Amino acid sequence: MNIIIRDILAVLPDGVKVATVYIKDGVIAAIDAAPEGFKAEKTILGSGKILMPGLVNAHTHVYMTLFRNCADDLTFNDWLFGRILPLEDKLTQEDCYWGTLLGFMEMLSTGTTAFSDMYPIVDATARAAHTTGIRAVLARGLVGGRDNAEGGQMRLNEAFAELEKWRGFENISFMLAPHAPYTCDDVYQKDVAAEAGRLGLRIHTHISESRSEIETIREKYGCTPPELMDGCGLLTDRTVAAHCVHLTDSDIALLARRGVSVATNPVSNLKLANGVAPVPKLIKAGVNVALGTDGASSNNTLNMFRELGLLSLIHKGTTGDPQMITAPEALSIATKNGARALGLVGVGEIKAGYKADLVIFDPDRPNIQPLNDPIAALVYSATGTEVETVMVGGKILMENRSFTTIDREKVLFEANRVCERIGTR
Repeated sequence: MNIIIRDILAVLPDGVKVATVYIKDGVIAAIDAAPEGFKAEKTILGSGKILMPGLVNAHTHVYMTLFRNCADDLTFNDWLFGRILPLEDKLTQEDCYWGTLLGFMEMLSTGTTAFSDMYPIVDATARAAHTTGIRAVLARGLVGGRDNAEGGQMRLNEAFAELEKWRGFENISFMLAPHAPYTCDDVYQKDVAAEAGRLGLRIHTHISESRSEIETIREKYGCTPPELMDGCGLLTDRTVAAHCVHLTDSDIALLARRGVSVATNPVSNLKLANGVAPVPKLIKAGVNVALGTDGASSNNTLNMFRELGLLSLIHKGTTGDPQMITAPEALSIATKNGARALGLVGVGEIKAGYKADLVIFDPDRPNIQPLNDPIAALVYSATGTEVETVMVGGKILMENRSFTTIDREKVLFEANRVCERIGTR
């Protein structure tokens, strides 16, 4: 569909200005100057609205919306091993499908157009992404090692089969996801790294999330988690490392040398009392830092606007520097940095030739007005409820806050039915 978004306040790479955006075949064809012969099938009047790049959630577990508000105020180990993993064991593929659609509703309604997901059951997320049209970078979580070689290979085989099944869909791509150094031993990590190299796939993993992880890896291997994973070949410029809370200075230098992208998750890390990632040090070292929500079981939302504000504020407070992670820097971390981390070419900015992953934001709200600085408003004042219309690849997935590809009432009904069956409510 050819679309014109006319006279809208657009967040462009060179600043914020009123512009008219022309979209053709899912791509931003031009800004201001109409392409020759362009005929619009739909015109959106943008006066009084803001057009921004879609937010990129660089690390999450979308199906965990089913566990929202049922595993709170727990230590990390009690949360993961005592509560979440036993609940995961009760889930079916269909359960995950409905939980994922619920997560997509929340993400789209708060401006997220692309995400990177790690999950235990294949096909559910891909099926939901195909149905919905959101941009998905998917990875079956991999766990294995010497003591569980058969299970580890089974999970790899599931990942390979899922990749083949969904190959060729424009909005769906894949990574390999060795879950963490405490669930994947060194032998399995090397196996996964070899397969990623063979298939040309990126890596998505958790690194240095909790103090207990640091202690476990130090005791077992005599090194830090990044050092272990680097020795296994997992740290490259095609790796997304989630969390990275407990890093030494040498760890930071190592991540920078290898070109690893870090997906920081400030809300989840605070809620589980894991701490605050050294994002200012990572940025200073040249690491590409992206932003994620983690799962709704530890956040408890998938709202990237919530993360945006906290990302900037928390590092001002911890460093004592009010200029640490400015509003424009935070927005870049949540958009183009995320796209870079996930290998999404032509995503994350409003530029001619880029994919039309766009969000129309209504600033006519008491919490946004007066609109003195649009970027500051998006980072420090927005709640996500101001998002009005969302498109991915030029396809409108939410218009005037109504979903075009999701049956809202059915999803809510099915998700609540799952929660009743597994005993979270």
